[in-house]
Amino acid sequence: MMYYLHRLSDQFIGFNVFFYVTFRAVAAAVTAFLVTLIFGNFVIRSLIALKLGQPIRAAAEVHRLAELHGGKQGTPTMGGVLVIGAVFVSSLIWARLDNRFVWLVLFSMIYLGALGFADDYLKITKKKSDGISGRLKLIFQIALAGIITAVFLSSPLLEVQARSLYVPFFKAPVIANMSWFTFVFFALVIVGSSNAVNLTDGLDGLAIGCTITVAFGYALLSYAAGNFRIAEYLQVPFYPFAGELTVVCSALVGAGLGFLWFNCHPAKVFMGDTGSLAIGGMIGVVAICCKQELLLIVVGGMFVIEAVSVILQVMSFKLTGRRIFVMSPLHHHFELTGWKENTVIVRFWILSIIFVLLGLATLKLR
Repeated sequence: MMYYLHRLSDQFIGFNVFFYVTFRAVAAAVTAFLVTLIFGNFVIRSLIALKLGQPIRAAAEVHRLAELHGGKQGTPTMGGVLVIGAVFVSSLIWARLDNRFVWLVLFSMIYLGALGFADDYLKITKKKSDGISGRLKLIFQIALAGIITAVFLSSPLLEVQARSLYVPFFKAPVIANMSWFTFVFFALVIVGSSNAVNLTDGLDGLAIGCTITVAFGYALLSYAAGNFRIAEYLQVPFYPFAGELTVVCSALVGAGLGFLWFNCHPAKVFMGDTGSLAIGGMIGVVAICCKQELLLIVVGGMFVIEAVSVILQVMSFKLTGRRIFVMSPLHHHFELTGWKENTVIVRFWILSIIFVLLGLATLKLR
């Protein structure tokens, strides 16, 4: 919205600043942070009034973890609406509204946020740790991948790039035309990213802290993909629409910082599946839009490790009857081996920062 003020620059040169992505990205981050901070207490009070408190799994299911997390019982959840709202409002104000990628990412965020909201609501009303079945969630996530694939393949400007598979360390696409596998690939990215963030969201501030670093990384990657000179210099795929996602990713950084204000230990509110599914899916769609899907494995390394720990735990138990970890996801393993909650959180944040830096470093290793 504010972007269009640059057209008045012939009347006042100062309006020209609204043309630049970098200025609007910073403004979007600040706006989202302030929106989250201003409305945070109101949202928390509303969630408490509606009795939307976090259900804790029974001791029979999680044993010692129930003792460690017993104090979290009743903490308001579904706080992800705060992050979603802040990102949406900030993006409407500062991003170009004629950019299809902006709307695609915002739609994905709201779509998965609604799915997460329904899941959280069922958990609370049923007073159980399971809401919507995993199979039904998967169907909705795959349906989103279908919508995104259709948008890309319906546009002559986007189709060729969408079908290409870029791999870190290689200048040219490794596969020039993925054909029907394009849909499968997009589905893997969206399902993987949304569920990985969801699995990471088990300790106060852990998921949102990692989200901030990953969103910052993809703000830079989007800027590079949308700027012809930078894309040519770094030899990354150029997507003219991708630059505006810098604004959306920056809004997520700001909203994440604002939410962390309330979500840091001891948390006053949890994002719930409302936030984790929305954020994870949003990051996955951004990665698709700037053609850095596989780099998400590195940049979002902390999310990947958490998800892989669950997969390995399940596979090991089914095949051998033994568990690799005391408990999965990995953050619970360290918690149950004696690490304090804050120690796990901060160390995982540090690792997340390192993964983002490693991911950005690969841009020059080609």
